[in-house]
Amino acid sequence: MSVFERFLTVWVFLCILVGIALGHVMPAVFQTIGAAEVAKVNLPVAVLIWLMIIPMLLKIDFASLGQVGRHWRGIGVTLFINWAVKPFSMALLGWLFIGWLFRPYLPAVQIDSYIAGLIILAAAPCTAMVFVWSNLTKGEPHFTLSQVALNDAIMVVAFAPIVGLLLGLSAITVPWDTLILSVVLYIVLPVIVAQVLRRVTDVERLAGRLQPVSLVALLATLVLLFGFQGEQIIAQPAVIALLAVPILIQVYFNSGLAYLLNRWSGEEHCVAGPSALIGASNFFELAVAAAISLFGFNSGAALATVVGVLIEVPVMLSVVWIVNRSKGWYERGAAVRSSSSTIKRA
Repeated sequence: MSVFERFLTVWVFLCILVGIALGHVMPAVFQTIGAAEVAKVNLPVAVLIWLMIIPMLLKIDFASLGQVGRHWRGIGVTLFINWAVKPFSMALLGWLFIGWLFRPYLPAVQIDSYIAGLIILAAAPCTAMVFVWSNLTKGEPHFTLSQVALNDAIMVVAFAPIVGLLLGLSAITVPWDTLILSVVLYIVLPVIVAQVLRRVTDVERLAGRLQPVSLVALLATLVLLFGFQGEQIIAQPAVIALLAVPILIQVYFNSGLAYLLNRWSGEEHCVAGPSALIGASNFFELAVAAAISLFGFNSGAALATVVGVLIEVPVMLSVVWIVNRSKGWYERGAAVRSSSSTIKRA
């Protein structure tokens, strides 16, 4: 992890301050940027999202899907958490905290939008940052690569239906045309572009050159988002803290559940670590883009996904710390010891 990536939380915080300040000083500029839309898709943000996503997708080799059988228990646990638990647990937490417990302290007109943003945030598993988290836990690289490739393949077809289902259950009108357009624009096309680039360029060199561009695009997007959201944040700073509560709970719940299920199944620690991290983290680049496309720059949904970005790095680093510190306890599990003995005998 580079120095820049290590202090990503600091840069995110600074971009939030810069965005809020610029939103006050140059409101007309942000209004012009916000109006640059085609079919409800903001073009400046679309460009920035592509600059964020494509360098990350360059690391994904879908040929690695052939290796999924090597760590079938870890793969099964992570898929279960990502697609059967996380979106639905976040929807439940959103309804419980935002729709009920915190409702008196939040603007009534944004309640449904906040819940929608939380659902969108949880519906897409992280694609790129998990490589960093996996490395920090000494994770099995082939497992991480094959798991991320498999998740990306599933996300192409599952993201829109899951989001549509949960937004429908939340009694929120689902703009299906915009949702499907977001999936095509922010998942399908970047995946195609990245895979084409993998075949015609030196992937390692290109990914290395584009990685700083990806981070700069992320920070520029935050400046734009907080330029539009600054008024709400200044008027009601407690909203950020309240939105962070269900996000924090779902991260620790899903990572803990994945970690325990891997231990119970007898999977190795080098697989359980990245499995827990992949199960808990979110593809916040996609979430931000989808929320903006569906509900607009000034929406509660966009703000909810931005809160996810704000707390992603420090929270995931805390999960890395827990995974590393608990390795001895993990490997004392009966199923893990039995599995290790079987592997050694083989």
